[in-house]
Amino acid sequence: MNDKVYIHEYIDIIGHHRSDYMHHMTANWSPHAQEVRHQLCYGVWGVLGSTKRWPEVVNIWEEDGLEGIAASFRHETGSPTMQDEHLARWWAKAAEFRRSGVDRLLRPAPWTRTIEELCADGVTGETYAHEHLSVPPGRSGEYLEMLRQEAVPAYEDFGWELAGAWETLMTDDSECIVLWAIPTWEQWAALEAGRDTHPKMASWWSRCLAATTSFQRFLLVDAPLCPFRTHRQPARSDQTDWEER
Repeated sequence: MNDKVYIHEYIDIIGHHRSDYMHHMTANWSPHAQEVRHQLCYGVWGVLGSTKRWPEVVNIWEEDGLEGIAASFRHETGSPTMQDEHLARWWAKAAEFRRSGVDRLLRPAPWTRTIEELCADGVTGETYAHEHLSVPPGRSGEYLEMLRQEAVPAYEDFGWELAGAWETLMTDDSECIVLWAIPTWEQWAALEAGRDTHPKMASWWSRCLAATTSFQRFLLVDAPLCPFRTHRQPARSDQTDWEER
């Protein structure tokens, strides 16, 4: 039973600073957040620009449920600047790499694995498929259960592994985000090619279209210190001087 809460972020990157920002988040933010907030890095990825807006980064953070994230919010907003005062230099440096972002809070499907479980299971990919979809109000939970029963077996025929399935909190239960780990680029291409011809995949796609009001899939590549690549949380030993990044 996964009782965590997740923060999902779309981050707009300035110029050529995507790799700088991903390192700044994993090596310099995450170790501090683990110690002070008990916040774990679920993943940091660069968006493949040919499949979505660019340059962009996706971050996902794992919190200890609603009580844990409430404590994290108190810590974050307890100063006049609404920022952790111990991270003032970090925030200043991050501003050189990113322009803005759009965040949401996510509730996992109860059978979604935590990042510690995913690391223990060795889940990884050469690329990742991120699905962002809308359903009629009140139907997000139904969609995720349908996904578990029907989509997972179809995707597994192509080697894709479900890495996360969530519904958005503080909305009308009309939005879901799904993450798949894909071992090779060829396995991504095979599923896309077989979407309308592979029996299980075609059946799922028809069900998905009937259940959703919008659907977007785009591709990600994980940062060098992303737990899906290293199978551990970023550590103090990964840090570099913030002023030199």
